[in-house]
Amino acid sequence: MRNSLKLALAAGAFASVAPASVFAQQAPVARELTVPGNPILADGDYYSTDPAPFVADGQLWILAGRDEAASDVNDFIMPEWQLLKTADPASGKWTHYPAILKPENVFAWAEPARAYAGQIIQGPDKRYYLYAPVLEKNSDAKDRFAIGVAVADSPLGPWRDAHPSGPIISQKVPVANDIQNIDPTTMIDDDGRVYIYWGTFGQMRGMELARDMITPKGPELEMKGLTGFFEAPWIMKRKGTYYMLYAGNRAGPTSDCTPAVYHACIAYGTAPSPMGPWTYRGVVLKPVSSTTSHPGAVEFKGQWYLAYHTADAKGGGHFRRSVALDKMDWDDSVTPARILPVVPTLRPQPPLAPSRNIARSAWATASNDPVPVQFWIKSLNDGVVKEAPLPPDMWGSWSPDNPPSQWIEYRWDQPVTVNGSRIRFWNDQPAGSGVGVAPPAKWHLEYWSGKKGWKPVPGAGAYGTATDAFQDVTFPKVTTRCLRAVMEASGDGKTHAALAVQEWEVLAPTSQPVVLRREDSKPTCR
Repeated sequence: MRNSLKLALAAGAFASVAPASVFAQQAPVARELTVPGNPILADGDYYSTDPAPFVADGQLWILAGRDEAASDVNDFIMPEWQLLKTADPASGKWTHYPAILKPENVFAWAEPARAYAGQIIQGPDKRYYLYAPVLEKNSDAKDRFAIGVAVADSPLGPWRDAHPSGPIISQKVPVANDIQNIDPTTMIDDDGRVYIYWGTFGQMRGMELARDMITPKGPELEMKGLTGFFEAPWIMKRKGTYYMLYAGNRAGPTSDCTPAVYHACIAYGTAPSPMGPWTYRGVVLKPVSSTTSHPGAVEFKGQWYLAYHTADAKGGGHFRRSVALDKMDWDDSVTPARILPVVPTLRPQPPLAPSRNIARSAWATASNDPVPVQFWIKSLNDGVVKEAPLPPDMWGSWSPDNPPSQWIEYRWDQPVTVNGSRIRFWNDQPAGSGVGVAPPAKWHLEYWSGKKGWKPVPGAGAYGTATDAFQDVTFPKVTTRCLRAVMEASGDGKTHAALAVQEWEVLAPTSQPVVLRREDSKPTCR
């Protein structure tokens, strides 16, 4: 029987009991894809985010939200959920259902859009339950995010509200809380008991549900012991041990997680029981190209997989994310078993075109090392310039007491010959300001000349300070191992503004193959 006929019959079966919102749902349209690697959807036609993998009918499925923010908009514009499925992840063959459900088409109490991170799990009645965070309309709660539950006979729907009276979790039900109630993850334990976990911004809750998969049984407990928890919990059980993956945000120059507060790693902890106590165990996935990576893990045909999202698709960004899937392996020589670090894979990429810019082969440092945790020095030479960058997309110097000058520096393993530079400043305050981040009052380049130390590059052209485009500087050829951009901060006569640079290119006289910097190499100028 064709899928469309199956879906039509399923919709008819609900006709006598389903709310009107069900009839707004259309049978999902499928498209067949063969992809060579990550991200799964990479062409920029559909962005996918917040992956939640599950196994059904002998296939690996991934529930995902859909990002639709414009490239210059820093906001989560997520109107609907979508599905991906495959019988063999290694084959690269996927079936994509671009739109399976909008919040307002299943939850009469929900506002449109904001189809945040949900999860589908099969209940003991063999039906599928979707735990979905959406905005509750007509609520006077301080934060209107709430978690509803939808139910269907198939992952493809049609879906109906399993709890039409409203959300099962919010700031008002089942008990009052003051957190943002998003990112639910659910587990049915070996004894049939059901557990749900959720939360963000460092606040995580857990609770038992009745075996109907809907009714809160309580109590609502705070989950502690998961170091650096930020958001996106994911519960799973293996060999009697409970594992919690999550987006971690313990930031700092020596952190095992992330150097920047806007970026998150995927960390995990373990517990001997569903409600803890939890013990931090380490990092599964280092920060990726998007600010978060939102984990989901599942075992399929004897192999575990980690699903996450990145900004690696065409036109991708922090609010235009795309789902990736990689194998996740275990070290059973220790107790509890350790999750081995996952190394992200990418689909084959064409070689980078030769370029005069040799900055990507340099190691970057700055006068304010260690750089404040809201910024990320690696962004200086990552080759990426965004229309609406976030703080980790740049180097910055903001502090409560900004000094009158700062510098950024590149170091190469071997001497290089250069005759130009391009720099892209960033600001949120005008020139002459003594607060926030302003364009530099002036700046110049210096090169390391060995025994003579730092010297200004000779014969340099004008040093522009505008922030709306790259500022180009040319000069006669200089051979060196180190180059600095020295910047004088804007000031109002009393205080100084901070400085920020989104990208800094250094130009050789002629184009050459692009060589990317090794992470483990930190050269010196001397």
